[in-house]
Amino acid sequence: MSSTQNKVVLGRLGAVYGIKGWLKVQAYTDYAESIFDYDKWQIGQDDSWQEAEVVEWRKHNKGIIVKFNNVDVREKAQLLTGMEVAVLETQLPELAEDEFYWRDLVGMAVVNTQGYNMGEVKSLMETGSNDVLVVKANKNDAFGKTERLIPFVESQTISKVDQEQRVITVEWDADF
Repeated sequence: MSSTQNKVVLGRLGAVYGIKGWLKVQAYTDYAESIFDYDKWQIGQDDSWQEAEVVEWRKHNKGIIVKFNNVDVREKAQLLTGMEVAVLETQLPELAEDEFYWRDLVGMAVVNTQGYNMGEVKSLMETGSNDVLVVKANKNDAFGKTERLIPFVESQTISKVDQEQRVITVEWDADF
């Protein structure tokens, strides 16, 4: 099954566990078990996706393992190793007005409070204390920057996130 709806990747299927069709799961969610908050998974990669029904899951050592409906033998499970685990965008919970999914921030323009165009959000990274915007600088950046790392700390470095205009205004020196 392939769907044209937007998918959000939440993890990846790892190695087979045992002989009865179980697979290890690498979850990209904040808490590994949160991946099971979603009952309808899409598994696949590129343009080839199929719906998968989780019938059982459990913690195993420091990870988690999963069992899918109609996957009862090791050989069937091996065909799924390396596949991504996703959910449809419509399954994600609504956020408060001042909250954002990382995927919503990627691609936004970043401008400082003095009006200098710092570039575009390429990705985000987690540092433990706060998230950090990885901003790809414009080709003709006046300060010769190719990339800026800007802490995503609202009311300190982040002045405003305008989702409609797709612009993040930051309190950040252009030469830093």
